[in-house]
Amino acid sequence: MANTASARKRIRQTEKRTERNRARRSRVRSFLRKVELAIAGGDKTVAQEALRAAQPEMQRAADKGVFHDNTVARKLSRLSARIKALGATAQA
Repeated sequence: MANTASARKRIRQTEKRTERNRARRSRVRSFLRKVELAIAGGDKTVAQEALRAAQPEMQRAADKGVFHDNTVARKLSRLSARIKALGATAQA
């Protein structure tokens, strides 16, 4: 148990930050789930819109330190590649 006032304050700050980060991580995962469902559905335009909505949320999470910058870049790159491939299969 924390004995000093500063240690108690750090505990309070950590709890608040953890709660914020958990909410942001959950929000990002929800956006990603929508993109995944749109890709699975096979509709390129819906998938593009879902990715366009997810992108700023993912970047914001990276800026806040919830996710690493490269993790977000990798996920966005892979999702956009999958969406692009979705269009190629639909045209063939």
